[in-house]
Amino acid sequence: MMTSQRNNYHLTAPHVFKAVYALEQTQAAFTLETSLRELIKVRASQLNGCALCLDMHSAEALKHGESARRLLALAAREDAPFFSERERAALLWTDSLTRLPSQHVSDALYDQVAAHFNEVEMAELTLAIATINLWNRFGVGFAMQPTQ
Repeated sequence: MMTSQRNNYHLTAPHVFKAVYALEQTQAAFTLETSLRELIKVRASQLNGCALCLDMHSAEALKHGESARRLLALAAREDAPFFSERERAALLWTDSLTRLPSQHVSDALYDQVAAHFNEVEMAELTLAIATINLWNRFGVGFAMQPTQ
């Protein structure tokens, strides 16, 4: 059942929107590739059930050259041959940090992911994941929907 939007925080609290948007804007200077950041955004949005973000970031990923096939296979990436080890590691980190309340991030898991990223990239990856999770909480909490 679709709920109407609860709060248009862009209008009711523009200072809040600007703060979250500023986090998003910092990512323009990241060394982390755009294609990987879009996969992260789609995957976290899948896990969080954010229809608005799923719609937006799937479209962005496609616009940046991502294939529909890979987007559809994100949840089964371990068994799909068309994801690189680096992408799998980033998506594992995405799953782990998005599911943080129910799962501990062990040293072994960190080491597994960090084997594919330098320390700067790990920080960028973590901020990208944290930011999309923040957007998802606004989207889900305020019942924001994609436009038809």
